[in-house]
Amino acid sequence: MSKKDSVLSKEQQTLLKQFKKQISNPHSSTRAAQQESKKTSAGAEETDDLDLFKKALQGVKPLQNSNIAQVKPPVQRKLDAQTLAKRAAAEGPQEAELTELSDTQAMLNPVASQASLSYRIATLQHRVFEDLKAGKLRWFEAVDLHGCTVEQARAAVLQIIQMAKDANENVIKIVHGKGPEAILKTYVNGWLRQHRDVLAFVSAPENQGGTGAVLVLLKRAEKNPKHKQ
Repeated sequence: MSKKDSVLSKEQQTLLKQFKKQISNPHSSTRAAQQESKKTSAGAEETDDLDLFKKALQGVKPLQNSNIAQVKPPVQRKLDAQTLAKRAAAEGPQEAELTELSDTQAMLNPVASQASLSYRIATLQHRVFEDLKAGKLRWFEAVDLHGCTVEQARAAVLQIIQMAKDANENVIKIVHGKGPEAILKTYVNGWLRQHRDVLAFVSAPENQGGTGAVLVLLKRAEKNPKHKQ
């Protein structure tokens, strides 16, 4: 550094160095200015876009949570037994089916209100019966017999079995209740043992009705000779 430079203040020395740098590389300052100009222009464009976006959203209201549809899996429902009985009467169930379900076995074998029902044909696989017993097999429909007469209950049982056969489903649920005399429970126990399409039935697990309901396993439609006819 020359004596002249040492006399200058630090600020003056910095300015002098910048001036010398510009003289030696005149394009650098131009590029810096251009870059700064581009940044300014880009910032202005972003501001314009933001203003346009805000204008486009004027009058738009956010969706309320109460307006959002709640998508839930379909809940399996219980059919009204009296409706099924009326439907069976309108369709005119075959006499052969009605005579199949006699009341003799029920009267000879009454069951207690808290008794667990259990039945299976000899050829049914043990694993399938255990799955039915544990409630692992998804049932197609359920019918609640509370408030029915014996004849309404009989017609409803026949109707729901026919509905399952028509839909090629093989598990249904029958809610018979467990009143002090267990009348409907006794009849259901007798009827299901006589029906040719019933492979097995068992009292439902506690979380599905316990001893007040039975899960019934039916023959598949394609294995049902009557269905083929």
